Formats: sequence, structure tokens, C-alpha cells
Amino acid sequence: MTVIGLTGPTGAGKTTALTVLGEMGCEIVDCDALYYRLLQTDGAFRGRLKDTFGNIFDSDGQLNRAVLGKLVFENPKELSRLNAIIYPAVRAVVEARIEACTAHSIVIDAINLMESGIGELCDFTVALTAPPEVRLRRIMARDGITEDYARSRMAAQKSDGYYKKHCTFLLENRAGSRGEFCRLIRDFFQDFILQEEI
Repeated sequence: MTVIGLTGPTGAGKTTALTVLGEMGCEIVDCDALYYRLLQTDGAFRGRLKDTFGNIFDSDGQLNRAVLGKLVFENPKELSRLNAIIYPAVRAVVEARIEACTAHSIVIDAINLMESGIGELCDFTVALTAPPEVRLRRIMARDGITEDYARSRMAAQKSDGYYKKHCTFLLENRAGSRGEFCRLIRDFFQDFILQEEI
């Protein structure tokens, strides 16, 4: 079995890439979805968050993201404390998914693939990127936001240089159409899947 790590900035085409990889028979693990599932179902995980950050859950038991965000995103020390809770919990679930996987390949999708240590579980890691102006147009159209807000979101993310340094491969999406991009993904990943299967 091949364990593939996929990461990269918003607007680069990861959602489409994951759809194609799923069609190729890969099992897909969405680490954002795992985190939100832990928030809903794991009492010990919720308890650690509450013990560390106080009353960050609404009366209906839902995480108040605005309250938590205010606590951590302008305070690197607090953000590190949050990540020290989230990363090991999500990694443990990813490890279990890898162990139970019966597909020929499993793709781990994580925005913080390397920082969380999940990248260490992968046979190789791929950062999917795209030219900034292409990403800008996609983000604005997808999320219905202004150009200024889209640019601020992009500025807060890692540079291509970070991904080039830390990932096995950097794959740039310069495709002129969705069909062309899907072919790029199939061609790129099938080679690795076949090499690992031999």
C-alpha cells in the first residue's frame, strides 16, 4: 500500500485532485473532517481543549470558533498550545485509518501535513500549488469574497518555497481547464501508484 500526503495552499485545486484520486481507487483521509469529528464525538479531546482554553463551547456544545480564534490566532504561544492538542489527536486517527486501509493507496489531505508530523507517516508528500492570480480568482469565485479579503487569506498561508523545502514533490496547477487538470493528476499519481505496486 502507498501512503500519499497531499497539502498546499487554498485555491490550488486539492478538492478536484482528491476527487480524481478517489476515482482511481485511493482511500481519502480529510484531516479537517477528522478534526471536526473529534470535536463532535471525542469527550476527552473536548475536555483537553476546555481545560486549556476555558469556556470555548456554546450552550449547545458546539465549538465557538470566534472565541477560540480570538484566543490563539494573534498569540503564537496559545496557537502552539492548541496545535499540541490537535496534532497528536488527529495523527492517532490517521494512523488507525492507515492500519485499517485495504485500498492500494491512501491519500492523507492535511493543510498542516508537515507541522503535525503526519507527513512522517507517508511514503511521499506532494504540495499542490498554483500561480497566485489563479488562486485568487478561484478563492473569490468559490467563497464569494472580496479581492482584498482573498489576498489577505493568501498572504497568511505558506509560500511555495516552504512546500518546495519540506515536501517530496511540488506540483503546480497551470492547467487551462478542469479536464486538463484531472489528466495531470491522473498521470502524475498513477506513475507512483504503479511503481509502488510492482
